[in-house]
Amino acid sequence: MQAILQDNLFPLLAGLVGYLIGSLSFAVIISRLMGLSDPRSYGSGNPGATNVLRSGNKAAAILTLLFDALKAYVPVLLVLHWGERYGLGEGSAALVGLGAFLGHLWPVFFRFEGGKGVATAAGVILALNPWLGLAVLATWLLVAYTTRYSSLAALVAAGVAPIYQMMGWGAGPVAGVLVLMGLLLVWRHSANIKKLLNGTESRLGQKSAGAVPPADSSKKHPHGLGPHPHGHSHKHPKSSSKHKESN
Repeated sequence: MQAILQDNLFPLLAGLVGYLIGSLSFAVIISRLMGLSDPRSYGSGNPGATNVLRSGNKAAAILTLLFDALKAYVPVLLVLHWGERYGLGEGSAALVGLGAFLGHLWPVFFRFEGGKGVATAAGVILALNPWLGLAVLATWLLVAYTTRYSSLAALVAAGVAPIYQMMGWGAGPVAGVLVLMGLLLVWRHSANIKKLLNGTESRLGQKSAGAVPPADSSKKHPHGLGPHPHGHSHKHPKSSSKHKESN
């Protein structure tokens, strides 16, 4: 019986716990705690660090990025260090990472409306293989710095991650999870790919109209965009288009 639990039930339970932790949408949580607008209400509507950055609050974006990565990094690391006594090895750790990633994409606590998973995928990779994580992160930074496109950097990093893994450490459960996460990342960035091809994709740090902190409910915005803070200008741009990004 113990062998059956270790081989089947424990890994599945660990993956489920990973999914539940991954379902914590820190873009929404941190924005609420810092009095910012819900990131699903402006820009691309994507609850991720890049869209939070469009609020103009860099601290909120950094915290979102950090916690979206940690919610995958910590569970995977715990399994790698203390899971052996329960029969949880590298394959189970990879399953927990995949669960956290899927939780970010389809969070059960937020009506299954999640982000794109770049930061969470980075947390998974760094926990499973720190050297691989650093190589993938370096690739992301290089592409993002040279192009200013977060989405393009994410797509390139998603593509090279399983290649780096198989070239340096061989195939296995980690490589399989990286391939699956990479395919899901590309799928979640399908709209970004179209914008990149059309030359209309937004760049890193571009502030989005409507990314303002909510004000007192007694002060409503005259144009139907909800409440607005003191000092809000009524000079609006002629047009505002939604942009897609990573995370």
